Amino acid sequence: MSTRRLETLLGHLRAGEEARAVRPCETSGGAAATKNYRYTLDNGVLTPAQRDFYEENGYVVIPRLVKLADLEEYKKRFGEICTREVKVPGLTIMKDIAIAKSEFGTNERAVSKLQDFQLDPVLFRYCSHPDILRVVESFTGPNVMAMHTMLINKPPDPGTKTSRHPMHQDLHYFPFRPADRIVCSWTAMEKVHVLNGCLVVVPGTHKGELLVHEYPKWEGGVNKMYHGIQNYDPSLPRLHLEMEAGDTVFFHPLLIHGSGMNRTQGFRKAISCHYAASECDYISVEGTSQGMIEEEVIELARKRLGSDAKITFQDTWRIRGVCVQGDRKTL
Repeated sequence: MSTRRLETLLGHLRAGEEARAVRPCETSGGAAATKNYRYTLDNGVLTPAQRDFYEENGYVVIPRLVKLADLEEYKKRFGEICTREVKVPGLTIMKDIAIAKSEFGTNERAVSKLQDFQLDPVLFRYCSHPDILRVVESFTGPNVMAMHTMLINKPPDPGTKTSRHPMHQDLHYFPFRPADRIVCSWTAMEKVHVLNGCLVVVPGTHKGELLVHEYPKWEGGVNKMYHGIQNYDPSLPRLHLEMEAGDTVFFHPLLIHGSGMNRTQGFRKAISCHYAASECDYISVEGTSQGMIEEEVIELARKRLGSDAKITFQDTWRIRGVCVQGDRKTL
């Protein structure tokens, strides 16, 4: 993308900013209507029990939300991208530091993660999946932006423990607020369990604040942009989220979570998207603990666009964001 084309695109986006399988519940009345909910909205999809659970814990798992046939399509596309049969504009292909120079070469065993697949029509079907969006609306409201996309292919750990993901909060990466109108959907593409590195969450931590993050000082090294909470307390009560293929967890961006090593010989796949209400606003992170991620993202953007590219941290999100339901407002 040339600098001139980038400036034209950002001009349109900034002008817009300045201008400013789950079944619906039969009723939204009753006890739920009398409660003061902060983290969820009443669109008649989540049951009162599901809303209560999310309010208290910061996450909720919906079993069998995505069909196995859809997951097979995503797996097939992942393979096509890894072998370079398909090239996706703007896509980031990541490799675990332990296998980046391995014998795997150009195939899916060499790739640990795809990021920013919003321009791929097959993988992006996940982000616009109607069953997922019905649940997402319970957190964001009717105007929904897909902001960040990932397909994770956690590799078998070679003994370096680099397949771990440090405990972190996703809000660390986002220069937009309010946090309560942001949610992640994370779908297991196969059975995930403790041995292959399922998600680990610390229930209730979404009620806290954004903590300072840094690169963990791990002996085996750590993957790029895998920031973790500084001085994380390992004694906090953690819960392993073991899930079947198609199960989907929705969680708050302040929820502390991570994943352990993959101790199996197979690759553990999951697909996810972070959504936000399009009414969210961009904020400045200058002088905050998010400054480190801001610098890394801008550096990466300039490597792609040219060292003279005039782009901000917020711009990188404006470019990636896609309205998947309702109207695009300020985000």
